[in-house]
Amino acid sequence: MNWISRKIHLYNVTMGLYMLDWWERCLFNILILILLWFICYNGSRFATEFYDSYLKSGLLAGGNSAMEGVYHAN
Repeated sequence: MNWISRKIHLYNVTMGLYMLDWWERCLFNILILILLWFICYNGSRFATEFYDSYLKSGLLAGGNSAMEGVYHAN
């Protein structure tokens, strides 16, 4: 057994997929891939919006505008 087939076997045993039919296993894997795609897609959208709204404005202004109003030293 090579490394990849051992990892596939471990995945099947850990998730309990070894007892399913081939079409049930395929359906489960498709659902997992859709869930992972949804998480990655929305995570990248959130990171892009966060960068554009908070970090980019602070970096271009040359100040710490993201932390403005939190602490002011007199």
